[in-house]
Amino acid sequence: MLGSSRSHRRVARVLALLGALVAGAAVQATPAPAAPAPGGSAPGGSAPATAAAATPHRVLFDNSKAETAGNADWIIGANQPDPLGQDATPSAETDWTGAISSWGVALQKTGAYSLKTLPSGNSITYGTASALDLQNFDTFVLPEPNILLSSAEKAAVMNFVKNGGGLFLVSDHTGADRNNDGYDAVEVINDLMTNNSVDSTDPFGFSVDSLSISTDDPKAINDSSNAVLHGSFGTVGGSIIRSGTTATLKPADNPAVKGLVYRTGYSGNTGAFFATSSFGSGRVAFWGDSSPIDDGTGQSGNSLYDGWNDPAGTDAALALNATEWLSGATGGGGTTCTSAQLLGNPGFESGSSSWSATSGVITDDSGEAARTGSYKAWLSGYGTTHTDTLSQPVTIPAGCAATLSFYLHIDTAETTTTTSYDTLKAQVVNSSGTVLSTLATYSNLNAAGGYTQRSFSLGAYAGQTVTVKFTGTEGSTLQTSFVIDDTTLNVS
Repeated sequence: MLGSSRSHRRVARVLALLGALVAGAAVQATPAPAAPAPGGSAPGGSAPATAAAATPHRVLFDNSKAETAGNADWIIGANQPDPLGQDATPSAETDWTGAISSWGVALQKTGAYSLKTLPSGNSITYGTASALDLQNFDTFVLPEPNILLSSAEKAAVMNFVKNGGGLFLVSDHTGADRNNDGYDAVEVINDLMTNNSVDSTDPFGFSVDSLSISTDDPKAINDSSNAVLHGSFGTVGGSIIRSGTTATLKPADNPAVKGLVYRTGYSGNTGAFFATSSFGSGRVAFWGDSSPIDDGTGQSGNSLYDGWNDPAGTDAALALNATEWLSGATGGGGTTCTSAQLLGNPGFESGSSSWSATSGVITDDSGEAARTGSYKAWLSGYGTTHTDTLSQPVTIPAGCAATLSFYLHIDTAETTTTTSYDTLKAQVVNSSGTVLSTLATYSNLNAAGGYTQRSFSLGAYAGQTVTVKFTGTEGSTLQTSFVIDDTTLNVS
C-alpha cells in the first residue's frame, strides 16, 4: 500500500510493541524459504538458482586458452573433457597425464568433486545447452590463460561469478606469452576484469601487476579463521614464486578483497601473491604464478617444475582449500559445514529480540502489512529528514557458503522517476562499524507493490563475525517506506 507519513504514529507504535512483548503475544514467524548455495543461475538473474545436489562439487578446468602452449601443460588429464576416461579410479598424480594432474587427482580421490576440462577449440559459455556450459559448474579454473577471452566469453565468466560461481585465476610473470600471440596471462586476466560488458569498474578489487619476480617464498598471513588458509586439506604456511607476479589490492573498489599470501617484504595492498574476493553472489581467488600448481609430471617434451611438492611452500593445501572455498564446499575428508539459518528472530515476531534497531522500526503497525505474521521492520516512511537503522551481528562458520536473503517492500509518495531522494542501504560492517561491503542501495525509484526477495552471498566473510546492517535515510519531504520481513542467513 502507499504509506502516509507515520511520525504522528511513532509513539503509539512503540507502546503497542512494548505491550505485546510484556503480554507474551509474540509468535514464531514462518521463515523465508532457504536461499540456495552458490552454484549458478539463469543468465541475468539477480539471485542464485537452486543448486544441484550438494555433492559432488562441480569444477571445470579451462584448456581453451592455450594452456598447453610452449612448455606449459596446465591440464588435469589428457582425456578431455572427462579425465575419468584415462583412469576412472586414479590414486597417483601420474594416473592422469598433465602438469596439474595432482590437483585433479587429489580432488577426485575425495569423492566429493566432479571434474571436467573445457578442451581446446571450445568457447567459454554461460546459459547455453552445452554440457560444458558454466551454469553446470560451481567453480571455473583459468590456469594461466594465454589467449584473450572474447567479449561473449568475458560476459559469460562475469555473469557466472555474479550469479554465484567460483572463479580461480592463475597468472604467471609478465612476458610469459606461451603461444606468441602478443598476450600473456597478466594481460588476459586484467583484460577480463577491465574490459567486459558486465562490470569493468574493478569488480574484484585487484589488478595483476606487470612483474617478473624470479624467486621468492611468500608467507601466509596469520588468520586462523580463514577457510582457505585453514581448510580441510591442511594449513597453509606459504607458497613459492619461481617466476611469477603479484596483485595490487583496491579495497576501496571492493572491500571483500583480501590478501592471504604476500611477497617477502610486502603487506597490505601491495605484493599480494594469493588473494580472494567476491563479486555479486560469487567468489574469486587469484594466484600470481603457475609454478605452485605444477606437479612436474606433464606430457613428454614439456619443461616443468614440481612446485606442488616443493617443501618451501604448502601449495597443494592452498590450491585444494581454495577450490573447496570457491565451490562452497567442505569436502576433502574434513568436517562438513553444518547447514543452518543463523539470524535470530528472522521474522521479527519476537519484537526487538536479537536485533538492534531505531525505536519503532520493528512493529506490527497496520500502516504497512507484514509479509508473514504480524511484525516486520519498517524503516523510514516519516516524510521528514530521518535515519533508521536495523542490525544484527552474526558469526559465519569457516568453510561455509553463506547467503543473506530478505524480503523487501518499498512504497513512496515521491513522484520523480529520475531522482533518489530516500535510500535504504544493505551493508556488512565489522565490530567497529566500518563498512566492509555495501550489498545494495535501494531508493524511492525502486517502489513497487508487494514484497521482493533479495539475496546476496556473504561467503567472503566465512570464519568471521560481522554485522548485517540496514540503514534507511529519508529526505525532508514526501515519505518513502522500506519494509523488511522474513530475513535469513543460510550457511551450507
